[in-house]
Amino acid sequence: MSEFDILVDRRKSGSIKWDVKDNELPMWVADMDFSAPECVRKALAKRVEHGVFGYCMPDEAWAKAYVGFYQRRFGWDIDSKDLIFCLGVVPVLSSSVRALTEVGDKVVLFTPVYNIFFNSILNSKRVPSVVPLIEKDGVYSLDYENIEKAFADEKAKLCFFCNPHNPVGKIYTEEEMAKLLALAKKHNVIILSDEIHGPVSLPGHPYKPMLSIPLSSEVAYSAISPTKAFNLAGIHTAAIVIPNPEIRKKVERQINTDEVAEPNVFSCVASTAALNEGDEWLDKMNAYVAVSRKYASDYIKKEIPSLRVIDGEATYLLWVDCRKICADSRDFLAFLREKTGLFLSNGEEYGAGGEGFVRINLATSHQNVEEGLRRLKEGVEAYGRK
Repeated sequence: MSEFDILVDRRKSGSIKWDVKDNELPMWVADMDFSAPECVRKALAKRVEHGVFGYCMPDEAWAKAYVGFYQRRFGWDIDSKDLIFCLGVVPVLSSSVRALTEVGDKVVLFTPVYNIFFNSILNSKRVPSVVPLIEKDGVYSLDYENIEKAFADEKAKLCFFCNPHNPVGKIYTEEEMAKLLALAKKHNVIILSDEIHGPVSLPGHPYKPMLSIPLSSEVAYSAISPTKAFNLAGIHTAAIVIPNPEIRKKVERQINTDEVAEPNVFSCVASTAALNEGDEWLDKMNAYVAVSRKYASDYIKKEIPSLRVIDGEATYLLWVDCRKICADSRDFLAFLREKTGLFLSNGEEYGAGGEGFVRINLATSHQNVEEGLRRLKEGVEAYGRK
């Protein structure tokens, strides 16, 4: 039995994901049901035993952990002076909007994409400039013609990029990103690359960090974090990598203004342990989720042929096309939850191109994945009869 088959009961623990009815199975929000690696739990226990929880700051060990992890796994040589602590990737997004744009400016994004991108833009009274991805035969690609049109708008100042791309699971190639960077440079648009899902990919399919390719340091910076890879989201810890000193000065000033630049006493302890000692656990977790992804894809193709699976290369999220059975995925998902107790994410939340899709979180036990798919089949069949 794998360690990932053994789940802690998360009900009544304050979990957002598991705040559901007793008969419901939540496979929606992107956190894992797996316990964090033992190295993280030991490091946190040691910090608790210390007993004093005053103000703290990132230290050299924290920076070295990021540098070492990304160099050995992805060949990305981060300069430690370019690293800035932040409490999370979402605060990076929101602070960046305020740092690099003015009210009424546009932020370009490629949909369907992580729904909080929209919140970070709209909450600061900026305007989302949406360029849908092109999807052909289950493969997504950037629409460079329309991206250039969006970048050419004098109001477009910033671009949110997602690599690997949530929810479609795409890992962008160096060639794709180089073309995007060239357009950004041409039109003086800054790219913020959200790479929180970077370490979570199918075995043999490592992602390519944007900042590891030419041109990137002039016009781009990245938000990275171990929280998705090691299930640390509730600890609130991330890093921003900003090679361009002008961009770094503006963003660093804003995250301090927004009061999201100081760690809690566990932020750096947990991330340092995970990045330094969690490789073996991460490899096993990725392999375990890969089995679930293949099982889910095969099951849906065989047992629920009215649905279509997008075979992504990264994340623990499965993107499924339900347009053959429903015009409105909200209605279908409400029915599915009421009928079977299965709770999934609605594709419409991710913007243009997400209509009629659902997102399934596979970061749970194989038993739960099998049960979730059984419920999905039951719900699809019942929905067709209603």
